[in-house]
Amino acid sequence: MESIEFVRAHLVQSAAVTRELADRSASVIIEAAEQIAALVSQGGKIMLCGNGGSAADCQHIAAEFTSRLRSGFERPGIPAIALTTDTSFLTARANDYGFDNVFERLVDAVGRPGDVLVAISTSGNSQNIARAVVRSKEKKIFTIGLSGGTGGALVGVADLSVLVPSTNTQHIQESHIAIGHVVCALVEDLLYGPFEDSSNYAEEVMNG
Repeated sequence: MESIEFVRAHLVQSAAVTRELADRSASVIIEAAEQIAALVSQGGKIMLCGNGGSAADCQHIAAEFTSRLRSGFERPGIPAIALTTDTSFLTARANDYGFDNVFERLVDAVGRPGDVLVAISTSGNSQNIARAVVRSKEKKIFTIGLSGGTGGALVGVADLSVLVPSTNTQHIQESHIAIGHVVCALVEDLLYGPFEDSSNYAEEVMNG
């Protein structure tokens, strides 16, 4: 395949996945944002966990909450922590006890009732992610799973699941960032909005 054909094919397919996600999951994305806003307004915080590219997504999304998402929307920071960033803890815990319980342990250490855990796994079958969700629920922490395809094991344990309609890891991750941006925008509006330019937000997104 020629390079130009590959580029076009990838981007067109990614856009098709995101469009189908919009058709299938808009209501559950709104529900996720409403749950986050309600719990943050009561003093809760957002925790995020994931592996690999999903770990980077956790940092990206946490940064949007703690800093800001939209230019010109000045508002207080929204408490969010990526549980993926402390390499000293992650390597120490994995070295001593294995990798499957690293996020579970962090939930034990910093999670409190009334918090939210956003658990990201493209397959939905990452054991360390599923175990963090289970432990969160035991601690009365609301759990949101972001995955793809049928959602794997994560669907069976998370309080709320958003499934990207694809089995292609790259496209799932691309949609996960879109979901993160949309959820953050909704939470901003629910807590501190509405954003003055929210009526033009869809057009702004479409036009880059």
